[in-house]
Amino acid sequence: MTISVGDVFTWVRTFKEEETLQFAQITGDQGRHHMERDEQGRLMVHGLLTASIGTKIGGDMNYIARQMNSEFLRPVFTGDTVTCELIVTKVDKQQGFTNVAVKSTYKNQHDKEVMLATSYGVIRD
Repeated sequence: MTISVGDVFTWVRTFKEEETLQFAQITGDQGRHHMERDEQGRLMVHGLLTASIGTKIGGDMNYIARQMNSEFLRPVFTGDTVTCELIVTKVDKQQGFTNVAVKSTYKNQHDKEVMLATSYGVIRD
């Protein structure tokens, strides 16, 4: 796969209660805010589970992250559909690999930003 500055990748995911509870068990993060339902009967999705949308795109690119920075702007709840738009911001070809930087915006089904992220890493040849 050839990557260029300005390339845009998108992935959409709807978060389910079962996977949120599984993530809580796997990670051990069983904070009240993730385990107790809100007034609408929803669970708050873990921020790192939300961020996993971007890691799916990275996997498709064969991208190995070296650093990831995330800003969590508003909560995501079970039943929410989140779209991640990832934009390639830097490409630097080296011997045997390419340095890559990306910027991502995550929006819920109401077109509200829920998370902003940046990352840099490599893609091996």
